[in-house]
Amino acid sequence: MNCAKTIKSATLALISLAILCISSKAYAVSRIKDIADFEGIRDNQLIGYGLVVGLNGTGDNIKSVDFTRESLISMLDNIGINARGGQIKSKNVAAVMVTANLPPFARQGSKIDVMVSALGDAKNLQGGTLLVTPLSGADGTVYAVAQGQIAVGGISASGATQSVTKGVPTSGRIPSGAIIENEIPFKLESLSNINIALRNPDFTTARRVSDAINAMLGTPAAKAIDSATVVLKVPASYKGKIVDLMTKVEQLQIQPDQLAKVVIDEGSGIVVIGKEVKINRLAIAQGNLTIKITDVPMVSQPLPFSNGETIVTNESVVEIDEDTEAKLTVLDTGINLQELVDGLNSLGVTPRDLISILQAIKASGALQAEIEVI
Repeated sequence: MNCAKTIKSATLALISLAILCISSKAYAVSRIKDIADFEGIRDNQLIGYGLVVGLNGTGDNIKSVDFTRESLISMLDNIGINARGGQIKSKNVAAVMVTANLPPFARQGSKIDVMVSALGDAKNLQGGTLLVTPLSGADGTVYAVAQGQIAVGGISASGATQSVTKGVPTSGRIPSGAIIENEIPFKLESLSNINIALRNPDFTTARRVSDAINAMLGTPAAKAIDSATVVLKVPASYKGKIVDLMTKVEQLQIQPDQLAKVVIDEGSGIVVIGKEVKINRLAIAQGNLTIKITDVPMVSQPLPFSNGETIVTNESVVEIDEDTEAKLTVLDTGINLQELVDGLNSLGVTPRDLISILQAIKASGALQAEIEVI
């Protein structure tokens, strides 16, 4: 196997590992702001049901989608139009679900973006306008009202014999499409304790966070109570100045710890190996055995002026191709990520081979890490 072929194969197999191939002396330092959240300061999800009008014949089929027809009749009743006695054949209306995230400390009168998604059999929401739609939280309270022109990223076009669809034309977005009507009360300045929640729970990381906060304050005000939570007791000097305290805390830098883990996405062939992954001494061989069976048609014709028949038969040809360039590589005990990558590179593995090799190493008990398949 030549050098160019090896490099090309290894590049395909380890593209997801390129950013991880660093020396063992390099450490990733992060701000607390980037690895944790302050408990209570979070988004709240909103949802609502509404109607989109103004579609160019791409809306719901009123005859088959009952909830769209009933919603349209009810909406017309509210504005003084009685449509219950007649037939409604419009295809310019679609029933939709409207979703949004209410950010923390959002104030009355401010605007947020909303997402609109078709609920019935509408083909395209392009050009549609969402009518007034109340958006409620999990407690049933209406916190915002949405309305506006829908921006659709997907397109759809069709002819007599062919159609083309790009993206998802049955969902769209309304920038600043909802006005906040009610606020979620949260008295930040009255807090006596601040809970810091780690996004990736880890005991070592939680202890490092508390140590960094205590070093900054000069007092043991922070304490890690489990792998995901650090409780910070607000010092007397910061009473009434919670924002100042949180600003200083979130800018502190620590080195997050991590588990020895290998993550495999079998669908796309992506493999990510953490820097803490270790392997005991073992030997790896990678090779392929290919068996190819081909049916070759053979024609048998009778002699001239005979009463025979022309017969077509198949003759099978079997070919066995064994990869003679397969190599046996020895990996020593406790090798790190870089050494593992170098060892696999020397085999010229493909993405599928890499996944199989890692799973086989784990099965042998030589891989000191957790394998997660997604």
